[in-house]
Amino acid sequence: MNPTETTDTAARTPEELPGVVTRLFRGVVYAEADEKVWQSLIALESQARDYVAVLGLDLILDESEGYAFLRSREDPDGNLPRLIPRRRLTFDVSLLLALLRGRMLEFDTNSSELRLIMTEQEIADMVAVFLPESSNQARIMDRLGANIKKVVELGFLRRLRGQTDTYEVARILKAYVDAQWLEEFDARLADYRASLDGSAGAASETAAAPNQDEGEHP
Repeated sequence: MNPTETTDTAARTPEELPGVVTRLFRGVVYAEADEKVWQSLIALESQARDYVAVLGLDLILDESEGYAFLRSREDPDGNLPRLIPRRRLTFDVSLLLALLRGRMLEFDTNSSELRLIMTEQEIADMVAVFLPESSNQARIMDRLGANIKKVVELGFLRRLRGQTDTYEVARILKAYVDAQWLEEFDARLADYRASLDGSAGAASETAAAPNQDEGEHP
């Protein structure tokens, strides 16, 4: 650690803690976009963990990837009030997230680059394998466009500046679609295809979707 880093860390005080936690309640903190808050959070990480733990929350912080957010603790007995309401993603959106996560896993394995960039056509080609055959290609593309827009709103895709059809896959996706969920993905493909063909009930549309809390998305 260089002297500047030591001085900067020492300058962080517990008085900054409420501000840091309040910022976490508003959404994901990114090292690049929220540099001042990020530095305070790193210096006060243990205090921040203890602070939110009292509220039944966990601090998820990945210093190497540069993001942090709050997640509700599992509470099987239902004794804790849920400060961040849980919701289910739609089937189409959860499928897209799973495919993007799988693509990121492949990218990290085979590439030395840090940023996964995909065009809308590449995303469409990736999803097309799982879509039912249809003569109404325009309708399928409209549906895909709506799903991509939703994933952008959730913060898992970022449109590149000046390029309307090119996106960066946000690395925080790794924290939401975990390895265990991916391992089970192949076993769920038959259910996905059945749902897309309309042979499964509406309940299956969200059965395989990753859980997500309202306040946890980027």
